[in-house]
Amino acid sequence: MTENPAGKKLTVARFGAAHGIKGEVRLKSFTEDPFSVGDFKSLHFDDGTPVRILSLRPQGEMLIARIEGCKDRNQAELLNGRELFIDRSELPELEDEDEFYLAELTGLEVRENGAAVGKVQAVHDFGAGELLEIRPQRGPTYMLAFTRENVPLVDVVGGFLEIVRPAETGEREPDGRK
Repeated sequence: MTENPAGKKLTVARFGAAHGIKGEVRLKSFTEDPFSVGDFKSLHFDDGTPVRILSLRPQGEMLIARIEGCKDRNQAELLNGRELFIDRSELPELEDEDEFYLAELTGLEVRENGAAVGKVQAVHDFGAGELLEIRPQRGPTYMLAFTRENVPLVDVVGGFLEIVRPAETGEREPDGRK
């Protein structure tokens, strides 16, 4: 997705396992304030189906959500793994042209030394900082720490970012020596 950021959809949450028997479901929010995920007006699935969150409560690192129309465990189980999106236009405009929302990085072309080498497939944060999951033109995806050193240029409007891969450490020579 490299269209104009104003028309872009952004992932704000992902459903997890069903919780209990009354249709509640675990929800992982990707917003700065996890509870703000329930405030968005344009909340929807990737196919455009609108979603209305009736209530949220904390449980550890996740939230427990009640969703309109989800009345039992069987319905809640169908939500597992589904992502929730909003329209980019619903977020406040950023003051600095060098600022961007992390979700806007997904879909950007990845360039190295000016040449296109792949696309950003996802942005992850497992607790030690953001990682870019990069899908190269050939080969398996790989992770790159999202630091200024590794990603010196991000141009959301231009639809690309520039990377500098760090020198690998701990690699062995063909004979097994370090």
